[in-house]
Order: sequence, then structure tokens, then C-alpha cells
Amino acid sequence: MEKFGELEQTIRSLVDEHFVLIKRNSELEKLYEGVHKELEVTKQKLSVMSNEKETVRQKVNSLLEMLRDIRMPHEGG
Repeated sequence: MEKFGELEQTIRSLVDEHFVLIKRNSELEKLYEGVHKELEVTKQKLSVMSNEKETVRQKVNSLLEMLRDIRMPHEGG
């Protein structure tokens, strides 16, 4: 009977540990989902900023070109 008691205790410990691991796994899945959503938001913000950067770069190049056009007649005269 002693062996059955040991076996029962071992099984109870394993079952308890199993439920602790299930709970921890659930917590980690929620954490992962939160981090994943945050990553998606960050990617979206980065994309917007990249587009804004390109727009600014194009505008600056356009303005520099206008300045070159303004300077050209003065250099010849």
C-alpha cells in the first residue's frame, strides 16, 4: 500500500504542476498577443513615418531645385 501512496502523491504533484503550467502558458499567450499587437502598431507607425520622410525628402529636393533655378541667371550676369 505504501507504493500506491507514493504513486498517488506523484500523480497529484504532476497534475498540480500540469495546471500551473497551463495557467502560465495562458499568461504567456496573452503577453505574446499584447506584444504582437504592439509590434503591429509600431510597424504601422514606422510605415507612416517612412512615407512622411519620403514626402519631406521630395519637397526638399524640389525646393533645392527651385533655388538652383533662381541662382542660375545671377551667375551668368
